[in-house]
Order: sequence, then C-alpha cells, then structure tokens
Amino acid sequence: MISSKEVLELSGISRATLNNYIQLGILPKPVFQSPADDLAQGAARLLGFFPDDTLDTIQTVQALKSQGLNMASIAERLAQTNDLLGAVSQTSEPEMADVSLAQAKHNSRRAGVNVEKRGSHSASFQNAKPNSAMALSLEGLTQPAYMLNYNLELTWLNESARKEIFRFSAPPAQSAERNLFDLLSRPEARIGLLDQKALANLHIQLASARVGREALSKLVLAADPDLLGLFENVQFAHSDGEKGQQQSVTEIDLFRTDVNGVPTRYRVYAVYFREGILVIHTLAEDRGDDLLSFLGRRDQVIQNLLSKRLPVMTPLAVLVADLQNSVRICSELPPDEYFELINQIWATMGPILRKYTGTHGKHAGDGVVYYFFPQPESNYLFNAVACADELRAAMRKISADWQYRKNWLTELQLNIGLHEGQEWLGSFQSANHVEFVVLGDTINRASRLSDFARHGTIWATKNLISRLTTDERSRIEFGVMRYSQENGDRFVASSYSQIDSLVPLEQDKFEKLRDIAQLAVTEIRRVSLTRNY
Repeated sequence: MISSKEVLELSGISRATLNNYIQLGILPKPVFQSPADDLAQGAARLLGFFPDDTLDTIQTVQALKSQGLNMASIAERLAQTNDLLGAVSQTSEPEMADVSLAQAKHNSRRAGVNVEKRGSHSASFQNAKPNSAMALSLEGLTQPAYMLNYNLELTWLNESARKEIFRFSAPPAQSAERNLFDLLSRPEARIGLLDQKALANLHIQLASARVGREALSKLVLAADPDLLGLFENVQFAHSDGEKGQQQSVTEIDLFRTDVNGVPTRYRVYAVYFREGILVIHTLAEDRGDDLLSFLGRRDQVIQNLLSKRLPVMTPLAVLVADLQNSVRICSELPPDEYFELINQIWATMGPILRKYTGTHGKHAGDGVVYYFFPQPESNYLFNAVACADELRAAMRKISADWQYRKNWLTELQLNIGLHEGQEWLGSFQSANHVEFVVLGDTINRASRLSDFARHGTIWATKNLISRLTTDERSRIEFGVMRYSQENGDRFVASSYSQIDSLVPLEQDKFEKLRDIAQLAVTEIRRVSLTRNY
C-alpha cells in the first residue's frame, strides 16, 4: 500500500486531481489507517492508503491525456481494461512486449538522421520501472537538455547543454539573439561546420512537425541562407490537424563530435508542447526507459519547464480585459451564480486565447491579462487585435444568455485595452503554480487603457496599429468618435487621438488616466480575418 502523501509527492499531481481520479473511478477510494510511525508513538492521525499500482495507473492516465483523450474517455477505457484483465492475463508477458514493440516502432531514414516516433504505450514505456521514473526530474537530468519555442529561440537549458551544445558563459538577454542557428554559429562556441550542419538539420527536422514550410524557411533564411538546402528531405505536417497530433516522443539518431572532439552517436529525444520543443541528447548506447517514462508525465514536465524559463527581453503585445460594473454585478447575483458567471467567462476565453497563441498573465480580480509573443506563422500584434474582437463577440453571447436566464437588463461587457512594447518576461512560481510576469510600462498602459474603455469597447495604442502590415490594417475598422455641438458627432475612421482630448482629466474620476494623458489611441470597431482584395 502507498499513502496519499507519497502518491502526491511521487506523481506530481495535485490533491484536487487525486480526488477527481477517485470520483471518476480511476482510482479506488483510499483505506484510512494510521501510519506505522504514528502507531508506534501512540498517535491517532489517519492517512489514506492506495494500492501499490496506483503510480502506474496515474502514469497511464497521463499518457492517455497526452494522446488527447478527455478524462471521461480515460475512465471508460480503464474500466474496460479492468473488465478484460482475466483474458489479458492469459497472454504471456514476452508476447505482450513483442506486440507493443511492433506497434510502437516506426523508423524512417530522412536526411541522414534516423527518426522514430514513440508513443506513450511503447514497450520501453510499459516496461520502465515506475520508482526510478518517478525519481527522475528535470533538475536530475545529467544529459544536455534545452527547450526552444517555435521561433527556434532558446527559452531554457540545463548546465550540460550550456557546456556541451551551446558553449557560452551566459545566454543573451534579447530573444532575437537566442536564435538557435545564431547560437550554434557564434565563433566563441567553437562548433565545427559539420557539427553545425548536423545540429541545424536536427532542429529543422524537429520544427517541421509544427512549423509550416514557408514560416520555417523565413527563420532559416534570416539566419543562414546556406541551410535552405537541408529542406530537400524534410517532410512537413500538411495540416493543423497533423501538427496537433505530435504528442508522442520523437527519437532521432544524431552523429556529432563530443566536447573532446571524438565523433559520437547520440540519441536525441524531443517532446512537443504548446510552448515549444523540449530536446534531450543522450548517448546512443544508454537505455532511455526511465527518460521515456519521465517524458510521459507531460503536465509535470511542462510545469517544471515553465517555472525555469529564462528571463528574456522580448517584443510582445498585451491585452487587458476587465468586466464592467463587476462590483454591482457581484451584489446583484447570489455568490454561487457570480462565481459560475466568472468561471464561464474564463472557460469561454480559453479556446479563443489558444486560437490566437496567447499566454495567460496574472488574473486581476475578475479581469484578465493576456500576452502575445512573436510567432513563426502569424503576426502576434494582429493576433492580439483579432483575439480582442472575438472575446467581445463571445461576451455578447454570454450577456444575452444571462439576460434570458435572469430576466434582467444588465449588460455584461468586457472593456479591453491593447498595447505593444519590448519588456522583460519572466515567471513567478510556487509549488503548484507558474505565473508569467511582464515587467515594464507596456502592461501598465494596457491596463490604464482598459480602465479608459467603457461599454465593451476595445481601445488600442497608435504604436500597436502602426506596426501592423498594410493588409492587416485594412482588415480592421478603427478610428475615433469626434464630438461637436456645431457639426454633430461623427466617427472619423483610421484616426487617433490623445487621451487628454477624449476625457476631462481634471475631474477626479479620471485621475488614474493622467499618466497616459499623451498616449495616442484608437477604438477598434470591427476585425475581418479574411484579406481584402
């Protein structure tokens, strides 16, 4: 038997997740008893104890989640598996291993590298020792390991990768200077031309599973046009669906010289996350069973990676959205309905945020902060504007639903501010939570602009709109409403105005807008996702 405390510590899941597994029937209800140490001391403390195979079950759940199954489907599949245990037990273990291995292996020779996509249920994963796999952690990796975003910029690395792969004393501060190809070609790295080409080829192969040919070509062309010849043998994912299916561990054989100049064969493991690609180099003769099991714990791995993300100076757009009259709405609704409303808003925002490659920032009360960073296949600035427009449309639907449900006239409106800049990005973390934080004036100005916006409007700075392409600006209806007693009110399209020309800042209620008095802004009326011809 294993205690609930040990389950939480060794698996890395939260207590809420453990309780959810019990409610779904994935894990049995625990047996409560006093630990042996407490019995010896005469204590009366009780702990829940689970069967010895609980960690294996949790690993299986995490593996199935990595394949895209929801929790209800996972619970159903595990229940069916338990019903068939009697039949399965009649098959010998060697036969089962052979079948799993035959299903998991799929090798192909491309551009001089041997690529293998290994699913979470490969023989290596099934036969790995749970205790050693659970003991393995990101901090405990002695092999070179690092993470790249989909612009192929370095976002994290361990000491082994710094010494053996990139060979610098400290990573550059600017995100653009962390481009993989630039790092490998730095003179101080002293990486031979053949090794540079081998490593470049490796990462082009890896990136092709998630980044389209055109976008990846631009990244490579900007770094070194000579590397475009490596594209001849690259097979790109043909659709977003194919790109989304890359959830297994990819294995590639790589030949390069080690730090002592000795030609060596390595096996490289790569795992795809929404935030980027985790890459680990091991000696080819080393068994990777424990590593594969560790990488199968995707949620824990990415949580750990994000908490260790290197602070970086990066371009970004910031979206701040705040629920108008939230205090009054809170007073009008029973507590359970108010929390239901806020959770509904956040749940609705999640898919929209992912659609436009946004990143959650710090939640401020019932408001939200989203960050948008440069992407290989889209303009992060236009993503921020389009995301804001879709959030507004979604909020109108939520408002109509609640008006019908409550028979009230209250309008639920999100006031949104957008700004862009270049700031330091880092993370604050606790034991079970990672929060991305941007330092600087960009988020402060976006927040003030959200305060300025009223009645569900979207306001963006001139800086942000001006940095869009001509085509992107043509797909946005923006401008400023001009008020005149003589000529009447009119909306002047494609124009901007300073904040102090739009509101009387001398009034006390506008005091907090005074620090953006000279900021040129415009209202976003409508966004079209299709090009205008």
